[in-house]
Amino acid sequence: MDEPRPIQVLFVCTGNICRSPMAEGVFNHLVKQAGLSDRIISDSAGTSAYHVGEATSRGTVLVLRKNGIHFDTTSRQFVENDTLAFDYIIGMEGNHANWARRYARLTGGNPVIARLLDYTTEWAGQDVPDPYYDDTYEDVYPLVLSGAQGLLAAIRREKSLP
Repeated sequence: MDEPRPIQVLFVCTGNICRSPMAEGVFNHLVKQAGLSDRIISDSAGTSAYHVGEATSRGTVLVLRKNGIHFDTTSRQFVENDTLAFDYIIGMEGNHANWARRYARLTGGNPVIARLLDYTTEWAGQDVPDPYYDDTYEDVYPLVLSGAQGLLAAIRREKSLP
């Protein structure tokens, strides 16, 4: 019997160097802790091409490392086929989610598209603030952690995973 295709999650922010890589790193860490690395994979992308090919911001890398997560990636831009390849597209802001919805309509893709903080009880309906300009990575981390925990719990329920 063939193994089922892994559930694929894409985190999206503007430049793909701060928030979405932070979410990807935190989420991957939680997935690994849950023993689901063979069932769930994730990636991140930016709506803009500002930072394509650049490494994750130093602030994100440091706050992840401080929290026991060693993660670094290279920025890439969201492409319209992402709406066909990913099962979940999770925006850091409402406009990122809306942007992905527009692409999904163009491609006919049908991923779950939501804001990360919609998977929390305390911050539902809010955007993850951008720490790039004011160096608020420490403030953003608990928001991302809570959203990633809620997202993983939702995926486990929806996909009947242990």
